[in-house]
Amino acid sequence: MPTVLAAGLPEPTAGNLLESWQTDPYALALILVFGGLYAWGVVRLARRGERWPVARTVAFAGVGLGAIAVATMSGLAVYDHELFWPAAVQNIVLDLIAPLGLALGDPLSLALRALPPERRASRLVRAMLSGRLLRFLTFPLVSTVLVLSSELAIYFTPYFPTALRHGSVHELMYLQLLVVGSLFVLPMLTREELLPSWCSHPVRALLVFVDGLVDAVPGIVVMTSGTLIAGGWYASQHRPWDPSPQQDQMLGGGLMLTIAELVGLPFLIAVFVEWVRDERQKTVVLDAQLDREMAVAAPAATEGAAAPTAVQDETKSSPEPDASGPELMRPWWETDQGEVGERFRRGR
Repeated sequence: MPTVLAAGLPEPTAGNLLESWQTDPYALALILVFGGLYAWGVVRLARRGERWPVARTVAFAGVGLGAIAVATMSGLAVYDHELFWPAAVQNIVLDLIAPLGLALGDPLSLALRALPPERRASRLVRAMLSGRLLRFLTFPLVSTVLVLSSELAIYFTPYFPTALRHGSVHELMYLQLLVVGSLFVLPMLTREELLPSWCSHPVRALLVFVDGLVDAVPGIVVMTSGTLIAGGWYASQHRPWDPSPQQDQMLGGGLMLTIAELVGLPFLIAVFVEWVRDERQKTVVLDAQLDREMAVAAPAATEGAAAPTAVQDETKSSPEPDASGPELMRPWWETDQGEVGERFRRGR
């Protein structure tokens, strides 16, 4: 039988953590609004006969919104005022896992497809995506610094103890972690127009790898710090079954480090998947362009072969080349003005 104390909380065993839930009205409202809008977009596309990938819906609802629910209403939220390590796990879930799931769902692309272009909401979304402020905040170096400084500011300033004492500040901290984490993840996976032109898929993969190393820093600092984080608060909440404050903080930092490294791998895989998908789309576009060029060149070549010999001799003796014949049969990399043709010409 679990040990139940005066406060009514049992010892935080694995079973008790899984069974303990509480309602966070603000987080629940956010989940319902996000989920409702996303479902509306999917249904609207379906009514127009357009298909939205099921995998994206599962990622958005299951991983993104599910991570928000777990962080704010599961046993982590029940015990975050009693022990440091549930609060540490709670924060890293909101900072890393939830943004990854939301980004994989690609809600902005869904909104742009579902909303009629003439609607004000559609214009607002497009204006936001092209705005200077969002482009600055999603610049890779800026977003990486924001993620790191956000975590360190929470734990090594009075921010975290204040959040434990005041529920409104705690909710603000939740929102901050979710927004700051999304500023880095979202452009890397779905909204490449928010990134600089030099940020190609190989560069993005490198940035994600570096970000995985940076995400480990808060966990390492928390785990090795000699200063207790919110030590006065947790000392006043100490229970007989609690680890010592030092052990509690080391456990929290270790879990932060472990989760950050585990999330880094699927994030990197997701970037590579988007890279492969983009290359396939470019190949399809290039093949279609080549097919159109060959369809135009074939009749011209047939007409040229059937022309009278005298006309052919006159053509050969003329100093000016016939632009209607050979020019149409030039290699595709000489006529293609796109990125692929440019790369091929540079390579030659």
